[in-house]
Amino acid sequence: MEMFFTNPVILDPGVIIMTINEGDFIKISYTGKLEDGSIFDTTNEEVAKVHNIHDPNGRYGGDVIIIGVNQMISGLEEDIKEHEAGYEGTVTIPPEKAFGDRNPKLLRDLPLRRFEQKLHEGMVVQYDGKQGTVLKVMGRHARVDFNIHMAGHVITYDYKIDAVLEDLKEKAVGLSALYMSKEMDIEIEGTVARVSVPLEFNYSQHWLNTKAQMVLDMLKYTELTEVLYVETYTEELLKPDPGEQDESEDEEPDESESDEPEAGEE
Repeated sequence: MEMFFTNPVILDPGVIIMTINEGDFIKISYTGKLEDGSIFDTTNEEVAKVHNIHDPNGRYGGDVIIIGVNQMISGLEEDIKEHEAGYEGTVTIPPEKAFGDRNPKLLRDLPLRRFEQKLHEGMVVQYDGKQGTVLKVMGRHARVDFNIHMAGHVITYDYKIDAVLEDLKEKAVGLSALYMSKEMDIEIEGTVARVSVPLEFNYSQHWLNTKAQMVLDMLKYTELTEVLYVETYTEELLKPDPGEQDESEDEEPDESESDEPEAGEE
């Protein structure tokens, strides 16, 4: 297993600053903006609400990121590695080090009949498994841009390096929050992690697609040698929601109505 170490920089006698290197786990808070000042992403819940990008299922308060494994855009990562824990500042990033340049081949004119809903400018649509934005509706066609929203833009990040994580449990819990937007209950015994899987994750396609990668990252970038996923069931947990039960009872057919023909009908 590869191990990574943080190199100290000695500025003055008795003063040591731990620089950030490949493989370090950091906790970072940030707000990302486009050239016009519009905010497209933030770890600050109040900012998200003010700018109408709040996700009620999202997790706010900072993200745990591993340096050097492509978990963030390259321009931001490069700037982070020039600083240390506690740093707070701003970086402006060109498209080639942010979300890439716009690809004109991803602009398509599509017949309106291909869509069930009525389209309008600015509308986000799904087509052939891809997400796009309607640029213009022209007669019986719509021009849809399948570039990601931030492509071709100069991006500015206001960010703070909250901490460099050293504790093994903090690293594992941080990774679970990064993947699932929720800090999972994780216990560490030596180099073995026991991860308690919430019951609702069993119905999450995202969890099914993500859990293997989460384990790989835990094993590759921490001292863990084994990860156990633990599912716990009790009678109480498996009881149906009373509200759902009432709804299903309301939907039961009226037994007074019969499909049998009345007397005289054939």
